[in-house]
Amino acid sequence: MSDTATAPPTPPVPLTALLAHEGLGLRRIAGPPAEDTVVHWVHTSEMADPFPYLLGGELLLSAGVLLTDPDAYVSRITAARAAALGFGVRPVHDTVPAGLAAACDRYGLPLLEVPPETTFTAVARAVWRLMAEARHRELRRVAEAQQGLATAAARPDPVPAVLGQLAARLGGQAVLIGPAGTELSAAGRAPSARARGALLGLAGVVSPPGGTARGGGPGPAPASASDAVDGVALTAYALGGGQGLVLGLAAPAREPGDHTVAGVAVVLLSLLTAPHQGLDSAGRSAALVRLLLGAGPAEAAGLLGAERWTVVRARGGAGPFAASALGAALGSALVDRAEDGTVRVLLPGDGGNGGGGDGGQSAGPRVAARPGWVLGVSEPVGPEQLAAADTQAARALQRAVATGAELVRHRGAALSALLPPGEAAAQARLLLAPLAKTPALVETLRCWLSLHGGWDRTATALGVHRNTVRQRIARCAALLGEDLDDPDVRMELWFALRRI
Repeated sequence: MSDTATAPPTPPVPLTALLAHEGLGLRRIAGPPAEDTVVHWVHTSEMADPFPYLLGGELLLSAGVLLTDPDAYVSRITAARAAALGFGVRPVHDTVPAGLAAACDRYGLPLLEVPPETTFTAVARAVWRLMAEARHRELRRVAEAQQGLATAAARPDPVPAVLGQLAARLGGQAVLIGPAGTELSAAGRAPSARARGALLGLAGVVSPPGGTARGGGPGPAPASASDAVDGVALTAYALGGGQGLVLGLAAPAREPGDHTVAGVAVVLLSLLTAPHQGLDSAGRSAALVRLLLGAGPAEAAGLLGAERWTVVRARGGAGPFAASALGAALGSALVDRAEDGTVRVLLPGDGGNGGGGDGGQSAGPRVAARPGWVLGVSEPVGPEQLAAADTQAARALQRAVATGAELVRHRGAALSALLPPGEAAAQARLLLAPLAKTPALVETLRCWLSLHGGWDRTATALGVHRNTVRQRIARCAALLGEDLDDPDVRMELWFALRRI
């Protein structure tokens, strides 16, 4: 019978802790050193053969009332996988029998001498007290680990942060393994190559191709699997979401609370890496198919369940799951990451823009500043204006980068809205006609005006040198034949730029 299979949920007590207990006066007199021995419970028995009454992992206490054959007695105790034997001297035996000590040495069973003044009840009480203290420490450790993991999940780069927190808590390595057995992200001290290979093998057990048990047997794959290689405890946990992702752990030891801590990490990572959050995937797929087959935006938008949309552009974050984590934080699964690292999120609804200004002063209930990210937010628009909203979000992001703001929202036209749209657009095209063939000049002029003529901030927003900005603005002034230092000219140009 295995002591680990029947161990109670309370943490075991190291035998060294009992030996160090000053009030007990216990002394190891035979058997192996106590450093590697733990006690799961205490049992007192004066039976000649206590084997039928042992569960494994006990500190067996006896005064040797019926002890006649020490060798047979110890062999039966070790067969039952008892942790140690505590022998009480007096009144039956004045000293521990030499034959008993010799048998414990032969069978590898720690033998403790219990002095006459120490009752067996006192020993049992000390074990329960030490267990309660260990349980309290373990609960506190788990609670602190849960809090640390939750805090990590709220960071700008949540997946690596959670893995790093988990690795630190367990004192080993935490790795996110993809369906093909590739390491997508890892944190902590890497195990040996042999242990790493075994961990990848465990990942194949919990997340095999087709989702069936290893070897093609009946039933689903297990949720977790464990092993030990080169003195390292290995565990693999399948993540939810149907992506075939696995959390792999390699730690020096497997502590009682580690499974609970890992379970919290599994839930967080499953949420952070989930591909679909918030919108019906069937409707989204149908909308995409219709757009690809030539349907108009209005028809496709109806399948997504929203009439108005807000575009958010963002810079920041890192790692393969940063974009999806931002989308989850903003409440949308419609996320795209460009090659330059810019993330676009399409939000159904108004995005919380009602009544807000720029600079993140009133981000609204739907779009709030996110740590580690810089956001540009468009106005809420109908589906036919999504391209224009994307441009608005891009310009708002440029302004946020240039000014150092966490969030900037596009502000709609005010005085310029007094003109009829057709007339305003025609006048804008006429005014800006000298620049029409040079989009870079138009965009530089727009950005420069939005930043109140700031050369350095415009250069930062556009990603060019400040001298390039000066040259372009000088060229704009020459082509337009206007004095760009004149505030009236700047205002007229700004209104025109808002209309094209």
